[in-house]
Amino acid sequence: MTQPLEYQLFLSNPIGKGAIFLSHWSLTWPHMQLPRFYSFTATTLNLGILLLNLMVSSSDLYVIAQKAIILLIKEFSNNEPEILKLMEAFDNMRKIGFWLSYPCYSSLLMSLASLDLGFLSFLVYKRMVDNGFLLGVIDYRTIINALCKNGFVQSAEMFLCMVLKLGFQLDTHICTSLVLGNCRECNLREASRVFDIMSKGGGCGPNSVTYSILIHGYCQIGKLDEAFHLKKEMSEKGCQPTTRTYTVLIKALCDIGSTDKALGLLDEMVSKGCKPNVHTYTILIDRLCREGKIEEANAMFRKMLKDGLFPGTVTYNALINGYCKEGRVISAFELLGVMEKRQCKPNIRTYNELMEGLCKVYKTYKAMFLLKRVVDNGLLPNRVTYNILIDGFCREGQLGLAFETFKSMSSFGLEPDCFSFTALIDGICKQGRPGHASSILGSMVKKGISPDEVTMTALIDGYCKIGEIGNASMLFGKMVEKRTLTTAHTFNCFLDVLSKDDKVHATQAMLGKMVKYGSVPSVVTYTILVNALCQTGEITCALKMLDLMRQTSCPPNVYTYTVVINGLCQNGRVEEAEILLFSMSDFGIPPNHITYTVLIKALVNAGRLDHAYEILCVMVQKGYQPSTRIYSALLVGSVLSSEAKEEARSMLEHYLQGTLMMIAFPDMFLEIWRSNMLSVLKKRSKDVVGRQQICTTLLLWVYAGRQELLKQIRLPKIYLKRGLLPEKAVSALINSYCKERQYDHCLDFMKTILNHGFVPSVSSYCSVIQGLYSEGRAEQGEELFSDLLRHNDIKEKAAVLPYLEILVKKEEPEHCLDIIKLIEQMGCRERPII
Repeated sequence: MTQPLEYQLFLSNPIGKGAIFLSHWSLTWPHMQLPRFYSFTATTLNLGILLLNLMVSSSDLYVIAQKAIILLIKEFSNNEPEILKLMEAFDNMRKIGFWLSYPCYSSLLMSLASLDLGFLSFLVYKRMVDNGFLLGVIDYRTIINALCKNGFVQSAEMFLCMVLKLGFQLDTHICTSLVLGNCRECNLREASRVFDIMSKGGGCGPNSVTYSILIHGYCQIGKLDEAFHLKKEMSEKGCQPTTRTYTVLIKALCDIGSTDKALGLLDEMVSKGCKPNVHTYTILIDRLCREGKIEEANAMFRKMLKDGLFPGTVTYNALINGYCKEGRVISAFELLGVMEKRQCKPNIRTYNELMEGLCKVYKTYKAMFLLKRVVDNGLLPNRVTYNILIDGFCREGQLGLAFETFKSMSSFGLEPDCFSFTALIDGICKQGRPGHASSILGSMVKKGISPDEVTMTALIDGYCKIGEIGNASMLFGKMVEKRTLTTAHTFNCFLDVLSKDDKVHATQAMLGKMVKYGSVPSVVTYTILVNALCQTGEITCALKMLDLMRQTSCPPNVYTYTVVINGLCQNGRVEEAEILLFSMSDFGIPPNHITYTVLIKALVNAGRLDHAYEILCVMVQKGYQPSTRIYSALLVGSVLSSEAKEEARSMLEHYLQGTLMMIAFPDMFLEIWRSNMLSVLKKRSKDVVGRQQICTTLLLWVYAGRQELLKQIRLPKIYLKRGLLPEKAVSALINSYCKERQYDHCLDFMKTILNHGFVPSVSSYCSVIQGLYSEGRAEQGEELFSDLLRHNDIKEKAAVLPYLEILVKKEEPEHCLDIIKLIEQMGCRERPII
């Protein structure tokens, strides 16, 4: 028989021949596995549908077409859009007289059930009945399971009644599906009733799957005691908990913050010979990362690899998110490198986590470069991606770039949501322009997006900050009218501004409103009130409020304690402040670096240096790095406690308050330095880990003043050798050299630090290059520019050279943002690999 012309043309194509071979293979050897190189994943679904259309155009190839259909269904059984497209193709074939066989329908039912497409499963069943097919027990199980997965429990029960009338019996699979459907509808009473019927026997007793489903149902509604009771009952009845059972319980414990119990359950799981899977480990890694226990999460990740499990994208995303939340963005990018090396493809969420991490360390423009990489990798940014960038630019005060990013959302077919507008409104308000933010609110409403409590609170806070309480009150009235007040944040905005203006009666009235509208005062509310009391000198009342907070369900946090400690210090009650600091840990609230800084400065001002140094040692032991402010205060205290002349002491104090040093007595200053500073450093730097902060203080202190001191005070070589040169101090020194046009000294200094492995910032390089060109030393400027490229590992010099002329023409180094971004972008193309 002559084949249709289309079929003959198709056979002339190599892919077509391969597809026909595939169909013949399945017809001749139905029980043998197909060759790996003949997989439908190597072709597109459209090609498969084209092949089917050519087959069904000839009645001689109907049997082969039926086999090909089963192969296509199995190949795309986990892809909902592809299965729906296949079903559309089947409907078109039906119009020309081609009907699916029973095996095709049965395979299609299983695929739809696995995709939770219960309603479509029922429609396929109806068509099977209309075509005269007699369904088997597996088909009925599949349809009931599909309906239950979608929560159509009543429909499933009605369908079950019909099945029972046909003579089929209840079995474990059908009853387990009913338990699943009721759990998904959060109807645990009915799910338990079905489970109890199963437990009474009759050939449909519950198995490990049934137990796991019901345990999961109890965990979803927060009834963990019932869930663990079921687990115990499960073991007593000889039905051992499975990996899924343990994983469900571990996730429930992690969700309520009981991480230690979850880890204990993992140990029990392993001891019982039940191996955790990737999902189990991912849940624990994610929880540990959320708690900031990144090292423990790393250990869990290594344990997972040791067990021979390969982490997926979700696992990597959890760990990357943990690094980014801790501000360890470089480590997050290293993990991305590992991920790519192990052929685990990052998704858009991976990049969103990395972008958010960059924005948290105020590198939003680098996140913008990462967006380009996302697009280049074939991924499409989503609304979350743009919201991260918009919020990042707003936090950095780069509103122009935030608006440009906001407008560019449409290029990917995305529309801004409430978060997008709220970020812009908050950013504008923080710059003191709530009127402009109100116009953005108007645009938001015109687009049909309703502002939420966060949006309105940001705008109210903006008006409060500039003293326009009337406009803030008007917006507050609208919130009351629309009943969008759910938290105390909005009230806190008013309380903050009123307390700072010493408007006691207005503050009390606002507290009354808070209670009236059903808002519960938060820890922020109490902290604002405590601060107001401290500012007015009512320390005793502030301490009483602290006790009141402990007695209520709103205990004070570290910021509340810090406010009280600061108030005690300001009122000369330093001893009480010291006692309060040490008592914080008894209430489970450790002091932070701000708390320590406040107390150390107060002790220095009170002339109690020994106590200040003791607090400093405690601070370091607790893992906090002392700041430059602490070292400056300690150094000032050491100098001022010496027998130096009054003139030197006042001069030094004046400088350390922020004014550049006017050295009227250089010899006297050097004597103070030699006799006091170096001895303090020698004595105290052994006790304190933060030597980098000492070096920062010294550099900023000395080099910001007269450069004659450079020749007399040498930078300790130990700091260079140990790599303890902070970038801020180096930049300050280079800028100081450039301002005094001492470029020879500057080049010598840069050479010294480069020899010790420290590379100055791009901005510092730009400052020196501009200075050299302004002095007519173009050759040295070009040489330094080459060094800049070499140290940033940029080999494509020709791509950057055009920017040299732009750089030279700029008058100020801070205007060189374009070249700084370009060099950082080109220098970071390759991601670091662990």
